[in-house]
Amino acid sequence: MSTEFRDPRAGPIIALRALSKSFGPVQVLRGIDFDLKAGEVHALMGENGAGKSTMIRIMSGAHQPNEGTLEVDGAATRFSGPREAQARGIAVVHQELLLFPAMTVAENVFLGHAPRKANGLLDWKAMRERARAILDRLDCPDLDVDETVSRLSVANRQRVEIARALSRDARVLIMDEPTAALAEADVKRLLDVVRSLRAEGVGIVYVSHRMNEIFEISDRVTVLRDGKTIATRPTAEVSEGALVSMMVGRDIDQLFPKEDIALGETVLEVRNLTHAGKVEGVSFSVRAGEILGIAGLVGSGRTELAQTIFGITPATSGEILIDGAPVSIGNVREAIRHRIAYVPEDRAQHGLVRPQSIRSNVSMAILGRLTKGGIVDTSREEALALDAIRRFQIRARGPGQVVAQLSGGNQQKVVIAKWLATDPRILILDEPTRGVDVGAKTEIHKLMNQLAASGIAIVMISSELPEVLGMSDRVLVMNGGRMSAILDRAEATSDRVGSAMMRGHAA
Repeated sequence: MSTEFRDPRAGPIIALRALSKSFGPVQVLRGIDFDLKAGEVHALMGENGAGKSTMIRIMSGAHQPNEGTLEVDGAATRFSGPREAQARGIAVVHQELLLFPAMTVAENVFLGHAPRKANGLLDWKAMRERARAILDRLDCPDLDVDETVSRLSVANRQRVEIARALSRDARVLIMDEPTAALAEADVKRLLDVVRSLRAEGVGIVYVSHRMNEIFEISDRVTVLRDGKTIATRPTAEVSEGALVSMMVGRDIDQLFPKEDIALGETVLEVRNLTHAGKVEGVSFSVRAGEILGIAGLVGSGRTELAQTIFGITPATSGEILIDGAPVSIGNVREAIRHRIAYVPEDRAQHGLVRPQSIRSNVSMAILGRLTKGGIVDTSREEALALDAIRRFQIRARGPGQVVAQLSGGNQQKVVIAKWLATDPRILILDEPTRGVDVGAKTEIHKLMNQLAASGIAIVMISSELPEVLGMSDRVLVMNGGRMSAILDRAEATSDRVGSAMMRGHAA
């Protein structure tokens, strides 16, 4: 946390006073109080659906409040839209990065406000030079301003998004789950950027579910619950347990509520499974009711293994057996026919069609079953979506709500509901709780227990070692595309799994 001196008399750059917001009959924010000072990192926490996204949209001009006041530099303000907020120095780095992949880094940084010559033409030289200067300010000497964004890593795309905000002289930077898709080394580098911007006097609203980041980087923390401000505290004066209790309104003694379930027969077995260059000679089995956790560093081959089983990148050698019988899985359709489902790591890009409704997304994987004579049976589709909302406790106005309007945790539940609609016997979950809050995490873990108890064989991939250790009956460790170890729950300690992640391959 910051130890820099700040004048306590200095007023906030931006503040919300008794602010409320409703969408029709649904009240999303109720009397919110929040403020941000220059040179401060103010963390914003709360369960998915607590109101954080709506609050961000009000501060950035996308929504207007129904009641209360938005103040900028102490004066009541009402933004007509995001452009006006940007003109006042307020910028957002969204969780789902809003860049144009076919354009260069410099073009994305100055999109909509590129420098021009006296004759009105774009000044390409000035645009490249200014983009370079901003990236140097962010300590990104390796980022080429002429590189197309589509060829960048997620971490570098995020730096471009931050550079774009700074190109408009942002005084307030709102960062929404900025590390959700980053590897540890990239997280450290991003936090260094946050510290640098704070030292320059930029006020930062930092939204994250990762407790360690909140305690490492923030000066104050505000907790929302059910659209209300529960508390604002100096981060140094609050504990992790207290934050969790404030967010969910109850104590969570066990984040990983693993239940002992009687295991059935082997459902899935792979023998020497190989996808050239990505997965090499992996063998394991999963029984009905079992949760097999897969651990490994980024690039270890975890996701590639899942995609090989699911037919996205079919095996080049080895065997896949279901109920002891060899099967051929050359594509996703064949995997679904064999009752395998795969919830992907990136729900926004590969799991959902975010501009479409909950109803359309939940029915997507089984649309053929709901169609007769080329016409979708909308009553069955509606019933399927209503059942998913009830069964998975999806917080939504109804089946017709657009998925993009849901919180991250509720979007994840829609993806799970979509694939469970296929009636799978084998469920592969790739980072099932990435980017969701502590309450939604617990709900997803409980759902995993229920699915295992119903006899589904579950393969869970996670970058969070506590999740792997807490929810798995056995742990398979990947390293360099190969299996490094496979450990029973009782022997799968953090030291043993961590060591297997780093060392060579199992014999």
